[in-house]
Amino acid sequence: MPAKYRIPVRPVRRRFARVERTTIIEWGDECKRCVTCVRWACPAGAYRERQKRILAEVDRLLEDEPELASLPEYEGKDILDTMDDLCQSCYRCIQNCPREQYLMVLNPEYERLGDSYWTPEIITATWYQAETGRIPVSGAGYGGPFAGPGFDSIWTDMSEIVRPTRDGIHGREYISTAIHLGRKPLFLVFDEQGGIAFPPSPLLEIPLPVLLAEPPWGAALDKVRLAAARAAQTLGTLVLVPRENLGPDLDKFAPQLVPSYTEATLNLEDPLLCRVRLAEIADYPGVLKRVEVLKKQCPELVTMIRVPADTRCEARVAELTGAGAEVIHLAADDHAQGLAEAAGLHLKDLIRKCHLRLVEDNLRDTVTLLASGGIAMAEHVAKAIICGVDGVIVDLPLLLLLECRLCRHCLSGGPCPVDLEKIDIPQATQRLVNLMGAWNNQLLEVLGAMGLREVRRLRGEVGRAMFVDELQREIFGPLFARPTAEGSRREGE
Repeated sequence: MPAKYRIPVRPVRRRFARVERTTIIEWGDECKRCVTCVRWACPAGAYRERQKRILAEVDRLLEDEPELASLPEYEGKDILDTMDDLCQSCYRCIQNCPREQYLMVLNPEYERLGDSYWTPEIITATWYQAETGRIPVSGAGYGGPFAGPGFDSIWTDMSEIVRPTRDGIHGREYISTAIHLGRKPLFLVFDEQGGIAFPPSPLLEIPLPVLLAEPPWGAALDKVRLAAARAAQTLGTLVLVPRENLGPDLDKFAPQLVPSYTEATLNLEDPLLCRVRLAEIADYPGVLKRVEVLKKQCPELVTMIRVPADTRCEARVAELTGAGAEVIHLAADDHAQGLAEAAGLHLKDLIRKCHLRLVEDNLRDTVTLLASGGIAMAEHVAKAIICGVDGVIVDLPLLLLLECRLCRHCLSGGPCPVDLEKIDIPQATQRLVNLMGAWNNQLLEVLGAMGLREVRRLRGEVGRAMFVDELQREIFGPLFARPTAEGSRREGE
């Protein structure tokens, strides 16, 4: 049995206060001055900590501006404070105050985070995981719907959770999250001496079914690249970076780098190609011929072809696999939607189409299929693998873990509200390691609850999931369908 894969998580201080979903408003107009105020009964000590913060801020202001002490009415009233990051949303103060002097309302700053896909819930959960390395748990419970669009329309099967004998987090039984990248033969051919007649293609093993990638946009991407390369070294995974963005500062991370080329940027004489283990080339009509030449120059190199997730991806993935492709990267947009004419299709549906086509062609086990675009949470990793990929590639979460708000000001040349240019590289690296540690633990929880020992068993295992669309169409639809006039007439007869 291989050594248990461990991710060294360690808490990292945040640079800014967390933006919480709710905020407490304290009126104070009709306060009865109770002997035992509900503030001091707060189980999280939020009000006491807030008072300490206010006093510390007063002391700091008085130290910087001593003349404020001579003001007769100065009591720190102009100091803005918040306890949103301390409140655990237990509602105890709101329910127990006899004069109803406390009110919880939605935080407007929270509602402005992200967009319709990269929701405030996703963003703040990413911040928490990057800070602590722990799985996020809401003290207020979950009040949302049990199903939604995209990945939220998949329910995973937790039938083994009543007796989770394969518990990878606590170590009662080993669960492997490793995957292989590369071409695998359908069968072996032996020569007369009993040896393998044809040498197998090179394979890469990574201990986590997640590859990192430079975000498609964002501030301070040079620092994000460096932090991602350092984290990939710790995690044992790989990081995709456009070749033109790879500078001398990343030379020592060559084993973790995956240079990404287009038809125009691919130079077969590039010395980096024989130093890295995996290289990506964007798909174009003559890509396989260039790959063949490249493999002759660097026989130990594994090649990956990036295929856009459009309406032609199913046929193109099958064609490339049949022609000998080693790794295929199915790339959607950052909202997990298809490209061009497939803009109305979700990535999960495109993955299933490609996977089932390869199964139909008896080629699925020969190729490694990866997917990217909109992979925002740990559950998306498991659900994408259930739909048919071997692993996923994440990009925008690398910005989120640095406390990015996804405001997109950087796209128009505006200033970054969280000053990503000032991030500390070691701290950014640890935050990325923490996020992957939390994702890995959630993946282990899912596998353990399903009774699976390795993540490779999960690939294409749709029997381990329920698809809401199919349930509504095949089960709930007939049950709740309104009877037609013809049907009502027949029942009357």
